[in-house]
Amino acid sequence: MKLTDFIRTDAIIPELQSADRNGVIRELVDALAKSMGWDEKEATAISKAVIARENQGSTGFGKGVAVPHVKHPSIKQICATIGRSSTGVDFNALDRAPVYLVVLLLSPVDNPDQHLASMENIFRHLQRENFRRFLRQAATKEEIIELIQEADELPS
Repeated sequence: MKLTDFIRTDAIIPELQSADRNGVIRELVDALAKSMGWDEKEATAISKAVIARENQGSTGFGKGVAVPHVKHPSIKQICATIGRSSTGVDFNALDRAPVYLVVLLLSPVDNPDQHLASMENIFRHLQRENFRRFLRQAATKEEIIELIQEADELPS
């Protein structure tokens, strides 16, 4: 599985406007909603589910990155997007540092294996210092898309 198999490039946000965790989650869910054709009711329910999941334990794993994720009945196919904040957002990360990159992953409830495979793929790439650094420096959607495509070409 490649990042380009599930990251919706039309929903990538190269500069998040929100300054807090819940606002960032809503902003990214709204971008995916527009991309996937969900109505406002579905987007609100998904945002609430992601925030509820985040309240159980932060997905800010450190190194300036958070990967909020949830399995939800409204999701029919796995999808993700990326948001970048040049100022940083408090995600209650494990290292207490601000988060500059947020990868939101949404999955159907009936396909846990695909959810896990996608999470593993995301984390494998985010463990790479160069990938994180270049993503953080990317100023446009096109630059982020190019980095994702390049990451897909790297050996596992």
